[in-house]
Amino acid sequence: MSAAYARLDATALRASILAGERTCARTVAECLAGIDERDGELAAFLSVERDWARERAARLDARLAAGERPGALFGVPVALKANMCTEGIETSCASRILAGWRAPYTATFVQRLLDAGAIVVGVTNMDEFAMGSSSENSCAGPTRNPWDVARTPGGSSSGSAVAVAARMVPLALGSDTGGSVRQPAAMCGVFGFKPTYGRVSRYGLIAFGSSLDQVSPLARSVRDLELVTEVISGHDERDSTSLAEPPIEREHPAAPGSLSGFRVGVPREHFPHDLEPGVRACCEAALARLEAIGAELVPLSLPHTPFAIPTYYVVATAEASSNLARYDGVLFGLRAEGDGTLPGMMAATRAAGFGPEVKRRILLGTYVLSAGYYDEWYGRALKARGLMRDDFERAFEQVDVIAGPTSPTVAFRLGERVDDPLAMYLADALTVPVSLAGVPGISMPCGCALPADGGAGELPVGLQLVGPARSDARLLRIAAAFEAASEDLRREPPPGSAR
Repeated sequence: MSAAYARLDATALRASILAGERTCARTVAECLAGIDERDGELAAFLSVERDWARERAARLDARLAAGERPGALFGVPVALKANMCTEGIETSCASRILAGWRAPYTATFVQRLLDAGAIVVGVTNMDEFAMGSSSENSCAGPTRNPWDVARTPGGSSSGSAVAVAARMVPLALGSDTGGSVRQPAAMCGVFGFKPTYGRVSRYGLIAFGSSLDQVSPLARSVRDLELVTEVISGHDERDSTSLAEPPIEREHPAAPGSLSGFRVGVPREHFPHDLEPGVRACCEAALARLEAIGAELVPLSLPHTPFAIPTYYVVATAEASSNLARYDGVLFGLRAEGDGTLPGMMAATRAAGFGPEVKRRILLGTYVLSAGYYDEWYGRALKARGLMRDDFERAFEQVDVIAGPTSPTVAFRLGERVDDPLAMYLADALTVPVSLAGVPGISMPCGCALPADGGAGELPVGLQLVGPARSDARLLRIAAAFEAASEDLRREPPPGSAR
């Protein structure tokens, strides 16, 4: 991998291309070389679209030479999670049931990337249908953390986080349903932003939990998050949940490094007694850094936080059981013969096509929606979700943003939680409340810590900032101020073979 390419974020890469210091073709060549160098060990990509990327780079170079005005992401390599539709490219959701299925259309957010001049270089690994927190539910096997290949990169947007952290691409898109971008961003030491629900169209995102899913970017800088979010956000009439609002535009404060006048809430529930000591220390140091640049720290409570995981796993599984009913072997994807009857074919297809975790969640969701249990489970979960939304609304009457750890632990060892679903689900305990409330959240690197399991090397810790609904630009502005004030807290993963 070229050292020059690896150093540049998306903003700098585009500037370098426009300055004539490099071409789109050279940039793609260096990107593909980096993937060849690192991905055999890390398994971030399910497919690399080499010919597609090279041909697009050549066309972009020709258009620039002809005097065409370049877009906001001109020449920037981007990776897409495997649940995002791009016409002609395999979109498998890391599931056997969709193996070989090529999308017949392009998602709105992908088209907006292309219209801005981005170059899609590949499709990244993920937990099957975005159901998981470690990448171990992928039919292709796990992605590995570039900080330590024996550990998880988080999930479900595991490949996208690793592709950015290992500097294979400067930008990647993931989807965040209960923390699936923020949690791997924290565990891989990059930036991950979940916009307000509805600010980015879901048209072309293969659904898991329709009231929770949100297309979300990962990057190595806040300015790149601002750039790509401005490109992909905005109303889309093809998505009935899309907010009728213009794209998110970045704020330009008079004093960009100062948070004077901002109030940052610190919920006691986000610093539980079982929080890993190293995570606690890093996040407390990050809060002190926010205070040092002018923010006022305000203790507060989000009292219904302990109910977030059970609420989420009722709501999300109920929605998943409905969304995944379409995979029956009739219209697309895998078809198993079964006993020769239509019900037998459907049952055999689903038995062969879905992995254990997806089956578990479909069964849970079908149960909570079944006659006699709907009110007891799903109805109560919706009421609990409303209470959590009320918690955030009351908190934001007192503060501008809320801050705390993104994940209760640093990256855990692969295989450590595969036989304990509850332990796996609790990895998202601090991100799920934000998703249930539909508000924006960002995870930012805030240092490294030794894992509590006795591992020898330090691993990244993420600080999560959360804002009120529709405050995306303001939240990113605050994140940028923290980023500028905390450069000394960030480190890079090993450049070659991770320990």
